Amino acid sequence: MTDPAEPEPVVLAKHAKYLLRFLHLLPARMSSHDNTRSTIVFFAVCGLDVLNSLHLISPELRKDIIDWTYGGLVTPRDHERQCGGFMGCRAMVPKTEDAEVLECMRAYQWGHLAMTYTSIAVLVTLGDDLSRLNRQSIVQGVAAVQHADGSFSASIDGSENDMRFVYCAATICHMLDCWEGVNKDAMFEFIMRSLRYDYGFSQELEGEAHGGTTFCALAALELSGQLDRLDDVTVERIKRWLVFRQMDGFQGRPNKPVDTCYSFWIGAALCILNGFELTDYAQNRESVLSTQNNLIGGFAKWPKSTPDPFHTYLGLCGLAFIREPGLNAVMPSLNISMAAYKHLNQLHERWKANNNGLTHDLTQLKLTVGSSAEAGTKTTSSSSLISAQ
Repeated sequence: MTDPAEPEPVVLAKHAKYLLRFLHLLPARMSSHDNTRSTIVFFAVCGLDVLNSLHLISPELRKDIIDWTYGGLVTPRDHERQCGGFMGCRAMVPKTEDAEVLECMRAYQWGHLAMTYTSIAVLVTLGDDLSRLNRQSIVQGVAAVQHADGSFSASIDGSENDMRFVYCAATICHMLDCWEGVNKDAMFEFIMRSLRYDYGFSQELEGEAHGGTTFCALAALELSGQLDRLDDVTVERIKRWLVFRQMDGFQGRPNKPVDTCYSFWIGAALCILNGFELTDYAQNRESVLSTQNNLIGGFAKWPKSTPDPFHTYLGLCGLAFIREPGLNAVMPSLNISMAAYKHLNQLHERWKANNNGLTHDLTQLKLTVGSSAEAGTKTTSSSSLISAQ
């Protein structure tokens, strides 16, 4: 029995096992998430990194994850639309050698900003050198989905355009150290038009201020080097709106219940503004741990609810902000560990030193459906999530 006078411990080893399971198999109820499988890999891999448990991913599985991730890379040919980036799953990469079918499927292959962000983050976290990427092609795909009002769609066809994808665009360009063709001034204007009367940011123009999109707005400003364009009065008012989101844990909007994930969204936004010390660390921790599953690991949205990888990862990040022992520090605006961020900065320095990071031979980086499918299926475990196509 735990001494009631002692704070509840974070069951680090169980959380690591919980996240590791998502790299091997998924329950049938998650089949509807197949098209966003890259985000599940992101929560699992980056969560293990925050838990200082990347060593639990064997060298063979690490290679499988990297190869599987690259299997979703789309590099358009010269006569095709600018739709470079990563897909979220491999449904559009059929296992066939029929040239006609493969050519037909090209019309349905395009990058998705959220999947591109999470895929690059996974590669960086696993220590990949990103040498298989054509950075310019991917950023051209980002620029192609920017709208005249400065917002971004997730993909070239059939998507909303709002603050979520403004954030994803900023993360991609920052991680690839390339903003070619992206209108940062228009991005800034869209973000500022989304600042509401109460000084939170909305998801789209004229929407309600929200904790998640306030983080997206502030992180996008920081990653694009535009955070200093906010005046001091505006910054203090945004801080006030964010601090008022703490009840015991954090809520996403006024008059809403607290939710584990806002320990990250609100916490990270305050970290970006250097205001996280204004929060109550003890109440934050108690709220997050009230959703911890002590039997199988993982964190849930609310107490007595089923844990999931999304709330598990963001709950761990929220605990990292209050310096929970055993957790690695998190870089707030990119939502990856500081160790991964250090590796990313080393890549940036290498690219600058070589001065040829954007001049890769495109013919070696073109996605051919057959070769990408082959690369994505060279795995060692037929039962793993990564090998499943």
